[in-house]
Amino acid sequence: MTIDAFIDALPKVELHVHLVGSASVPTVLELARRHPGNGVPTSEEELRAFYTFRDFPHFAQVYAAVNALVREPEDIATLVTGLARDLAGQGGRYAELQVTPYAHHITGIPRGEVTRALDLAARRSLDEHGVEIAYIFDIPGEFGEEAAKITLDHALEEPPAALVGFGLGGIEQRRPRYRDAFRDAFAAARAAGLHSVPHGGEMTGPETVWEVIEGLGAERVGHGIACLADPRLVAHLRETQLPLDVCPTSNVCTGQVARIEDHPLPRLLEEGLFVTLNSDDPPMFATTLAGEYRVAARVFGLGRAELAQLARNAVTASYLAQERKKALLAEIDALVA
Repeated sequence: MTIDAFIDALPKVELHVHLVGSASVPTVLELARRHPGNGVPTSEEELRAFYTFRDFPHFAQVYAAVNALVREPEDIATLVTGLARDLAGQGGRYAELQVTPYAHHITGIPRGEVTRALDLAARRSLDEHGVEIAYIFDIPGEFGEEAAKITLDHALEEPPAALVGFGLGGIEQRRPRYRDAFRDAFAAARAAGLHSVPHGGEMTGPETVWEVIEGLGAERVGHGIACLADPRLVAHLRETQLPLDVCPTSNVCTGQVARIEDHPLPRLLEEGLFVTLNSDDPPMFATTLAGEYRVAARVFGLGRAELAQLARNAVTASYLAQERKKALLAEIDALVA
C-alpha cells in the first residue's frame, strides 16, 4: 500500500474546521450568484484569486464577505452537509464544526432557525454521508462583549442537539480589552457542560495560550503554535498533554508561517506535545483533511506509524462517545496491522 493509499484509508476525525470556511468553491459560487452584491466573485478563477490572503486581517475580511452570503437557514444546512460529503470522500468519520452564531445574527437569521438548520444538517450528514457532526459555538473575538453575550445566550437557550463545545476565534490582538467578558462567558458555558476549545497562539505569542488555559479553562487549544517561544509553557503542555489542534496549511496561507517547510509541526512532536492535524478553512486554503496528512508525510517525512498516531490523537481528543472512540481506534489499529 502506498503512503497515499494509506492516508486515504486512514479513519479520520476533524477537530478544527469552520462552517463558512468549509464551503467548497462550487458552493460559494452558488451562494454568490444567489445573493450578489457582497464583493464575492461569481467566477471560479476570480474566486480562487480572492482566496489569496495578504495576512490574517485580510483573511478575516474575505471570510466576513463570504459569511455575508449565508442569509437563509437552508444556506447553513447546505454548508454542513457539503462538509460531510467532502469528509466522507477522504475517510472522514466525524467532525466538530465551529459555528459563529454572531455572524448569523448580524445577517438577520433568527437563532431558532439557525439551530433547526444545524439539527437538520447533522441528521442529513449522518444519513446521507455516514459522517457524524458535532458543533462548537465560537465567539469572534474582535467583536467583544456583544458577540460573547449573543454566542452564550444562543448556546444556553437554543442550542443544537449536537452542541459540545464553546470557542473563541477571530483576531487575537483585539482580545485583551474584552478579557473579563470572555472569561465570564466561558465560565457560564463550562458550568452548563460545554467543553472549552478556544483558539490561542495562532497570531500572537505564548501569553495568549496561557490566557486560554488559565482564564478560559481550555481543554483543547486551537493552533497553539506560539507555545514554542516559552519553555515553561512547552513543559506545561507536555506534562498535561493538553491537545493542540494544529493546521499547517492554514498558518502558511494567513501569513503566520512563511513557508510550509518552516512550520513548527515537527518540533511540536519532538517536544512530546499532544498534536492533532486539521484543515481549518479547507477550500479557502486549497487543502483538505487528507491533504494535511499528506503534508505531514511529504514535507515532514512522517511515516505510517506517526500518521496513525496523529489520527488516534484526534479520536482521543474528540468529544465522541466512548464506544465510538473505541471503534475508530480499533479501525486505525487494524489498518496499521
